[in-house]
Amino acid sequence: MSIVIYNSLTRKKEEFKPIHDGTVNMYVCGPTVYGLSHLGHAKSYVSFDVVVRYLRYCGYKVTYVQNITDVGHLTDDADEGEDKIAKQAQKDKLHPMQIVELYTREYFEDMDALNNLRPDISPRATGHIPEQIEMVQELLAKDFAYEVNGSVYFDVTKDKEYGKLSGRVLDEAESGTRVDVKSEKRNSADFALWKKAEPNHIMQWNSPWGKGFPGWHLECSAMSMKYLGNTFDIHGGGLDNQFPHHECEIAQSESITGHPFVKYWMHNNLVTVNGQKMGKSLGNFVTLKEAFKKFDPIVIRFFILQSHYRSTLDFSEQAIEGAAKGLEKLQNTVQRLRNEIPKERKGKKHFSEVLEELQKKFFDAMNDDFNAPQAIGVLFEIARETNELIAVPQEASHEFLVTLNEFFTEAGETILGILPERKGAAGASAEPQLMELLIQLRNDARKNKNFAVSDKIRDDLKAAGIVLEDSKEGTFWKKQ
Repeated sequence: MSIVIYNSLTRKKEEFKPIHDGTVNMYVCGPTVYGLSHLGHAKSYVSFDVVVRYLRYCGYKVTYVQNITDVGHLTDDADEGEDKIAKQAQKDKLHPMQIVELYTREYFEDMDALNNLRPDISPRATGHIPEQIEMVQELLAKDFAYEVNGSVYFDVTKDKEYGKLSGRVLDEAESGTRVDVKSEKRNSADFALWKKAEPNHIMQWNSPWGKGFPGWHLECSAMSMKYLGNTFDIHGGGLDNQFPHHECEIAQSESITGHPFVKYWMHNNLVTVNGQKMGKSLGNFVTLKEAFKKFDPIVIRFFILQSHYRSTLDFSEQAIEGAAKGLEKLQNTVQRLRNEIPKERKGKKHFSEVLEELQKKFFDAMNDDFNAPQAIGVLFEIARETNELIAVPQEASHEFLVTLNEFFTEAGETILGILPERKGAAGASAEPQLMELLIQLRNDARKNKNFAVSDKIRDDLKAAGIVLEDSKEGTFWKKQ
């Protein structure tokens, strides 16, 4: 079964066919680095991390570009207000580039904790000023833009397809009446390509129109096309960026090249708190640093992937606690399986037809617009089968347990990233054997009625975060 993607541009699911066989060029709008990342950021970047992981698993060579916005994103998310980074710098009495460096480092630290793969290229807007100036010059030359008082604006009335992504239609008859008397735009919907900088504005560069800085929308067009070409396969981002940000990217890019900008547009939905969008401007956001104090970052990742990327995700600590319990059950099953593999087993049955059916369900879910929640549901089905097999030594063969473990590794770690191999001080490969040795020592002590030693092994392991569970099938261990 081929991969099917919901294309926001056509508003329907389409079979994924990359522009060039075997390769995928993908761009995702990165963060504006003026504060700590929150759960809304995590929703977006975990979602697209799974897209990248699965495409690579399917054999595609993926070039993943995710920018860093370090200038030009104004406080009203359009063309008015202060630069968000400059405003934070003023508040903290730091240089804007100090703010950028601080929060860029914090961003990548948080993404690493969530087990997100690093982008192949992380370009910065400030590092691509010449490319942006060149784009503005081309748009002026083709009469898609106009200059006024040192600023340059894109004339949306010149683009007959403007609004095709968001579905918004310009009302040209009323556009003049909607322009504020103080505005220098011809039409209220026109957007800035280059903004004139006031003398005290630190973030400014020389240009043919005087000192200024690039518009937020222009940055992503310049960086994506520089590294991925005039037309590339996938552009991702949050639903809240569909308009005006992505709409403006399309308008300026296609007006320059005359070619489609992006083949497949993907938008993740938002994180909400009591039904309201989570965001810094609303003051209802939870930073990832705060969340990580209470929950393992992998639990946060698992919580996010329990909802489809196009669905809203309502935040509550109770919901995350529920996710933590579910993930713990899955982790414990995988740990039990890996503990069992080194043991000698008499079972000869392979149950390959059961695994093949469940594997197909997993990949059917992932092929259907990267449906991680359904795929996770399949993992729990396999976990139930696994627990039953482990409980009866004469059932599954050693080879089948190895095959099960390989699938958990592929599905849970390589694709979904929710079952990362935990590396202990002695290395991940030695950990199961060391635990089996400790369990055997404890069992020997109990047989010899040396309960002081057996209790010490149990209690010391618990203090180290490892719990032993005794049952009629044997003793199993899990991490708290």
